[in-house]
Amino acid sequence: MPSTTLQSSNLPLYNRSMLNNPRPSNITRRTFLGVGGAAAVASPMRAFAAASQASNSSAVKVEKGVVYGKGGSMDLHCDIYRPPPGTEKHMALIHLYGGGFRGGSIADLPDKVTPVTALGYVSIAAQYRLTGVAKFPAMLHDVKTAIRWARANATALGIDPKRVAVVGYSAGGFLALAAAGTMNRPEFEGEGGNPKVGSELAACVAFYPRTEISLEANGAAHILLPPGSDAAAHRAASPTTYVSPAFPPTILYHGLADMNIPPESSYHFLQLLREAKVPSELHTFDGVPHEFDTHPEFAQATAELTDFFLDRHVLHPRTYPPFGPGGGRGRGSTAIG
Repeated sequence: MPSTTLQSSNLPLYNRSMLNNPRPSNITRRTFLGVGGAAAVASPMRAFAAASQASNSSAVKVEKGVVYGKGGSMDLHCDIYRPPPGTEKHMALIHLYGGGFRGGSIADLPDKVTPVTALGYVSIAAQYRLTGVAKFPAMLHDVKTAIRWARANATALGIDPKRVAVVGYSAGGFLALAAAGTMNRPEFEGEGGNPKVGSELAACVAFYPRTEISLEANGAAHILLPPGSDAAAHRAASPTTYVSPAFPPTILYHGLADMNIPPESSYHFLQLLREAKVPSELHTFDGVPHEFDTHPEFAQATAELTDFFLDRHVLHPRTYPPFGPGGGRGRGSTAIG
C-alpha cells in the first residue's frame, strides 16, 4: 500500500477557473473508511478479506481473442472474463483501455478487470480502433458494436441484456461516457454488427476520464479528430454535450494528483450530471496520480465501490429513507465524502 491514505472528497461545483488551480481550496477531505479503510481498522478482518478476494480472483476464467464485430475491414476482438461459480450477478461490464487514443490494448486490462469480475460480473475487455487507423467517431462505433454484441449474446454470456454497463479508463473513460450519452443515436452506432440490437446501457463507470476535448486546443482534439475540425466538431465529440436526464447512473474516479488529466475534468462532468438529476458519484483520492488503480489495493477498493453502486442502482434498486433512490439526493447525485 502506498503511503497515501485512501480518501474521498466533498465536491465543489465546477468553475472553469479551477483549471488553473488543480487543488481547489474549497475541497474538504475525510479519511476514507469505506471499502479499503474499514478493513485497515481491523487487521484480522482485512487478512481474511484479502485471502477471500485472492481466492475469488484466482477462480476467474478468461476466454481470449473472441471476435465481437468489425471495425471497418478489421476484426474486433475481446477477452471475456467470467466470475467464479456461485457469484454470478448476470451483468456484463465492457472495459475500455486507455492510451490517449493512440495506444493501449486489451492486454493492458487484466489487473483492472479481475477484481470486479471476482465480485460476480462478466467482464468483456473490448478492442477499439486507435487514431492511427481511424479518427473519431470510429472508436465510439466500436464501443457501440461491443455493447450490441453483449446484448445480442446475453444467453451465452449468462447475463441479463438489460444489465450491460461500460467501464472506461482515461481515453476509455471518455469513450464510456460518450457511449452512455449517445445510446441508440444513429450517427454514433456504426455498422460493426448486430444492427437490430440497441446500445442501451444500465450504468457507466469512468476512471480519470477526459470529458471535453473542446478545452484541449493542443491536446486530444488534434489526435482524435481529422485536421481542420472546427469548434462544432469538438463539441460533437465531447461527452459533456450529451448529458441529459436519460444518462444512465454513473460513477467516476479521479486522483487529485493527476497531472495527465486534471480532476476538474470529472468535477465538471459531475456538475452536469447533478444538474440533469442523474444518479452519480465522484470518488477522489488524495495524493494519487493518473492510473492509480494499477496498484492492487486501489483496484480492489474501486471494484467494491463500483459493486456497491451497481447493486443499489441496477441490480437491486432501492430507496434509503430519507435520502431517496439509491441513497442519493432524491434521484440526483451523491458525492461520497
